[in-house]
Amino acid sequence: MGPELSTRAQKILAAVIKNYIETAGPVASAAISRQRDIGVSPATVRNVMAELEEMGYLAQPHVSAGRVPTPRGLRFYVDSILEVGELDQALKAHLKKMLSGKKDQELGEVLKATSKALSALSRQVAVVAAPVPEQELFRHIEFILLHPGLILVVLVSKGGAVQNRVIEAEPEITQEDLDKFCRYLNELLADLTLKEVKERVAREMVQEKARFDSLTSRALRLGHKALQGEQGGDVFIEGQTNLLGAPEFSDLERLRHVFRAFEEKSTLLRLLEKALAAQGVQIFIGAESELVEMEGLTAITSPYGSGETPLGALAVVGPQRMDYSRMIPMVEYTARLVSRILEERS
Repeated sequence: MGPELSTRAQKILAAVIKNYIETAGPVASAAISRQRDIGVSPATVRNVMAELEEMGYLAQPHVSAGRVPTPRGLRFYVDSILEVGELDQALKAHLKKMLSGKKDQELGEVLKATSKALSALSRQVAVVAAPVPEQELFRHIEFILLHPGLILVVLVSKGGAVQNRVIEAEPEITQEDLDKFCRYLNELLADLTLKEVKERVAREMVQEKARFDSLTSRALRLGHKALQGEQGGDVFIEGQTNLLGAPEFSDLERLRHVFRAFEEKSTLLRLLEKALAAQGVQIFIGAESELVEMEGLTAITSPYGSGETPLGALAVVGPQRMDYSRMIPMVEYTARLVSRILEERS
């Protein structure tokens, strides 16, 4: 925890950051002293800015230049100075309109539309991670006989995700047998997460091992086989080109480095895993994400999904010089909107 800042120092730090957000360039003391709400002389502003630099809240890129906020300064600003209100009603209406009528579409289409809407309104990169399969609530499983010994498994979650896979089984199994297995499994596994479904099936198999030829045991063995090899959730990314106009990324090598991080997707999934482990909106400024690829970027994240266990997460990612007062409520509201859409699909 750094030293506490006086009211005057906080006011000047906030003014520097707001100016930096607007201009993307170093901020001179003269520009701050001219602001009506500062109320102190240019000499006083210079002294305070020098003190803020010594504390690590500001930095001076060049000897003759003004100062820019450091990640530490931005963190203090976000945690202690910034006042975040509700999202503007017009933006709420716009987001609702862009996502209206999506509840009847495939889950992937809902999340893709969300990433497009969030990117368009934030003018940053938007990332939406699909629900982690094991955290989704089970709705039902269906077995369809394709050929003797070959079965199509359809696994549906309450969030609307549908997973299909083909498995092998005994050639003598009939569709009538499969229907019985489904009825038993759907009753046994109701209202569990897919992770709990796997655990429940494994426990029941141990208890049923003495009745190897019973309908129950056969259903459990087939269910166990159907639940193996779950894939991780997908990730939808929109708006990478929004970075092209940012002065921070005028260096092409740095821009390539950032774009590679987005192409990897695993970097973004690791970031959003951190969002899933926390409550509400989280802000990762530069190195705070503990991901080398995110250096120089800020990510504002939020989990989505009703209930105690979130289904997935979304984020706005952009330069550290982003309008936090606008981005934070936008991310928060979008997450609430997606949660509501998925709840209506259940």
